[in-house]
Amino acid sequence: MNHFNSLRELLNVLSRGNKLLAEMFEKRTTLSYRYEYALEIMDGNEDVIKLLLSKSIIRQTGNQLELDDQFLRFFEDILEVNEEINTSYINENIRQIKGEYMVYYLQATSDSERYKYLKAVKSSLRKIEKITIRNIVDLDRNIENTFKTEPNYKIKLTKLANYKLKLEAIEQMIIQSENLLNEDEITFFKTATDEELKYIKTDLLLSLLDARQNLIETRKQIIEYINQVKYQSKFIEKLKRLKYLRDQYEIKHKTNIKEILLRSNALAFEPQPTYSLKLSLDRLQQDDVYQLIRKVSKKYKTGINAKKITAENFSKEELTSDVEKEIYIDLYEIKNKFAFSGKQLFEYLSDYKFSRELTFDERVTLYCQMVSIFDEELEITDKFEKNNNIEYALVYYKHNSI
Repeated sequence: MNHFNSLRELLNVLSRGNKLLAEMFEKRTTLSYRYEYALEIMDGNEDVIKLLLSKSIIRQTGNQLELDDQFLRFFEDILEVNEEINTSYINENIRQIKGEYMVYYLQATSDSERYKYLKAVKSSLRKIEKITIRNIVDLDRNIENTFKTEPNYKIKLTKLANYKLKLEAIEQMIIQSENLLNEDEITFFKTATDEELKYIKTDLLLSLLDARQNLIETRKQIIEYINQVKYQSKFIEKLKRLKYLRDQYEIKHKTNIKEILLRSNALAFEPQPTYSLKLSLDRLQQDDVYQLIRKVSKKYKTGINAKKITAENFSKEELTSDVEKEIYIDLYEIKNKFAFSGKQLFEYLSDYKFSRELTFDERVTLYCQMVSIFDEELEITDKFEKNNNIEYALVYYKHNSI
């Protein structure tokens, strides 16, 4: 292993390999990272990969790469994504405060020495507060993730039981920290009359009090989760047993399932209610609703034939034929003549001689009908004109459509 000669060298190496290190850290939950993937990330720059290997920032096993444990823990602690609950670090801080820093402070003969050990005590107390809060947050998150995502019931139950033990360890750690501040080292806190130390001590006591209250809720939650997992595990095992008996056609003879089902009034055995929605007559007369009704009637055939109602006989007056003459306008004939006129449509219809005289409104209606029916044969331009306060588009016949 090549050691770093300075902090500047460490930062420089981390900077050169930042793309690969970030990628490997994001995929740290996978077992390994292939060497060719790393080479692709670094754009073929194999020298940087070899540099990271030589400095033991990453390690290689065969064709697989992984982050060194020391750097992995460092990145997780800085980014606060470490899932491990570790109380030994706080116990070590408490031991150092009681057995070393406070003793050295009381034995020191100069102000500079006392200041050095006082600074170490304050730093350790800050670490205790930060790590305690961090452990509780990690514990709550791990408990929640385990209960919701772990598919194996046995592993889930074991993990929750281990988290319960870690919760008890955190509680003991809080008790030791409170004893350190209130009982064990009264002499030191009376001797070290430092305002910042008093503030740190008070803040730590308040944080420990909040942590103790939070752990009460965490304990309730973990006990509830353990009970749920045990119940679900028993339920799954019973369900598997029932399925096995059903597959073997023995469920009726080896269980009392029939009697239990007869006594059960669960809603699952009730028919699902349906609520008819009555539409208004106006809504039923709309085309889209009518088409939907036709589709549904074709899909669901009830076998019920609608009763046909026989109409009444016609009277003699109704059978008497009345002849009504109506002048028919042949739009196709007008279109064919318009094709050879060379005019625009509205002008052509305005001058056209019909078999009877048409009003201006009727000619406008005729114009709209022809545009709608023969739109593929007509060229509708973006130019507009006005006639009797009506604005219309200039429409011509497409000669290539003849």
